Amino acid sequence: MNEHGQKEDILRIIKEIEQDPKATQRVLSDRLGMSLGKTNYILKELIKRGLIRVGHFTINPGKLRKINYILTKAGLENKVSLVKHFLKIKKTEYDVLKKEWKELRGK
Repeated sequence: MNEHGQKEDILRIIKEIEQDPKATQRVLSDRLGMSLGKTNYILKELIKRGLIRVGHFTINPGKLRKINYILTKAGLENKVSLVKHFLKIKKTEYDVLKKEWKELRGK
């Protein structure tokens, strides 16, 4: 996968975590249409880079520990950076299409 695709996957996961911090990796995987392994890999990388952290919200001993993903300040800054990146790409694509449209209409 190219860098653009990786950035897009990261942004999609960050957005999902913002909307539903208690979503499991399996739920994130299903919602985003990506493999569980890929979701796990991206989440681990985001944690390692300090963009998200893991919180535990089940404290009863003997019960399955449930976790939630919390977007850090660095994660929010990264999200803003990724959104700017994609807006710049879309603006460039729009400008190219607009130029092509003008050329076609001029003929």
